[in-house]
Amino acid sequence: MLRISTLVLAMTASVAHADLADTILDDIVLPGFDQLATSGQALDAAAQADCRAESESLRTAFGEALDAWTAVSHFRFGPTEVENRGFALAFWPDSRGKTPRALNGLIASQDPVAQTAESFATVSIAGRGLYAMEFLLYDAAISTAGSVEYHCALTQAVAADISVTAQELAADWHRRYAELMRNPIDGGVYQSEAEVAQEFFKALNTGLQITADMRLGRPLGTYDAPRPKRAEAWRSGRSLHNVALSLEALERLAMQLAKAEPEVAGQLGSRFDIALAEAKGLHDPRFAGVSDPSGRFRVEVLQRTVNDIRAVSMGALGPMLGVSGGFNSLDGD
Repeated sequence: MLRISTLVLAMTASVAHADLADTILDDIVLPGFDQLATSGQALDAAAQADCRAESESLRTAFGEALDAWTAVSHFRFGPTEVENRGFALAFWPDSRGKTPRALNGLIASQDPVAQTAESFATVSIAGRGLYAMEFLLYDAAISTAGSVEYHCALTQAVAADISVTAQELAADWHRRYAELMRNPIDGGVYQSEAEVAQEFFKALNTGLQITADMRLGRPLGTYDAPRPKRAEAWRSGRSLHNVALSLEALERLAMQLAKAEPEVAGQLGSRFDIALAEAKGLHDPRFAGVSDPSGRFRVEVLQRTVNDIRAVSMGALGPMLGVSGGFNSLDGD
């Protein structure tokens, strides 16, 4: 009986791996990073046209760029790891307040590093990327610090740097990394279709962990010490929005991974539906409600639902694919 079960699992895994890389790359990864590159260019253009912190067009472009990053932020391997591109684009969480310190230092000294893209690329990653841009646009102190001229130059430098990094990510996926995943070979980065499946499976579970432990867990803090201002993008009022976007993106990935087994897909899909309904019913964009017992309870319920999705992924999807979660960049944090 054990031999039959093992054979059935192996056959199921083989079917599940078929065309998996092509489908996920063509339908999710490549369009996602292309959208990130496009939104980065739009953010750069908006900053060049109007660099004021209160500019609605600039704030809109920032939001669209952060949306695009959130949709692919769980793909923390390959091009995202090269030259710390992921951190240069999105340095969060920032538990030690490095981003405001880096920006205040640049502004106080009117550092000429902001004058060219080449020199700005040498700035600490804490002073670069989307979360640095959020400070420049929305933080009460930093958005008004220093001279108007230098604040403008710094805003434009950050936007240009985001655009360059986003374009590098998209180009690396198209020119190099997608091919490595489509055609695993002995001695290559991926040596089998199973290893490719495991990479995408790990990305799914990493994304669920980020949402449960960071996007929801950080503002929850503890019952006696909630931390709403540790939420992602709370200054721009996008904390809950990012949770919903992340869940939608992770659901698309999960459904592709589970498409060979309708029962597993159904289990995952129903739980994602519940989580998204819970998120949309919160009406608490900054998670300010975690300081109130009833508001806190609703966020905890959502967190449990996200963890339920991860449990189904690990307990049913992984065995179906014949893979395990493996080590990810969050382990040990």
